[in-house]
Amino acid sequence: MDEFERLLSGYRRFRDQDWSQQRARWAELAEGQQPKTMVIACSDSRVDPTRIFDSAPGTLFVVRNIANLVPPFETTKGHHGVSAALEFAVTQLNVAEVVVLGHGACGGVAAALNHAFEGEPPGRGGFISDWVSLLDDVRDRIVSECGHGPDAAHALEHECVKVSLANLRTFPFVPERERAGTLKLRGAYFAIAEGVLHVLDEDSGTFAPANA
Repeated sequence: MDEFERLLSGYRRFRDQDWSQQRARWAELAEGQQPKTMVIACSDSRVDPTRIFDSAPGTLFVVRNIANLVPPFETTKGHHGVSAALEFAVTQLNVAEVVVLGHGACGGVAAALNHAFEGEPPGRGGFISDWVSLLDDVRDRIVSECGHGPDAAHALEHECVKVSLANLRTFPFVPERERAGTLKLRGAYFAIAEGVLHVLDEDSGTFAPANA
């Protein structure tokens, strides 16, 4: 069985089980969506927000990219995929929460930490290098403090979440809604090996395990 056939097998299970058992829910979703939470997560195949949070269809508006990064607010012409998704979720869907979900063993963070693709052209890592350069400032501080080992990678994975939260607040419509009390930002981190979700306390800057 090739990989696409595996996908089709999964689709058939979905039709036989999930879809058939929740026909009313899917009919409702066909009329529109009203998710209350946006999750900005990594594209890593091991970190699926809908599985981690055991969420029903239509409840999470999810954006995934390398290292769960949010770029700062920019008004230059271009294709701003994350910014467009954020704008849609906050200003059109009126989500009440935006969660930045980092994770352990993140390849994008490792690339940022080690400058793995620095100087490479697009197609050989150049796109990755440009994207994770969003972490360069905090990366340099962590390298000076921790070097390049596992402790540094872990620290940068945590800081990556904080960088994205800070960049979220550069979009004018985000702090406006925070001040009005209609939007909350959250930081979280999923430890893959342990299966434990850690939640960021922004006041202290520390992550602590969520209650199981």
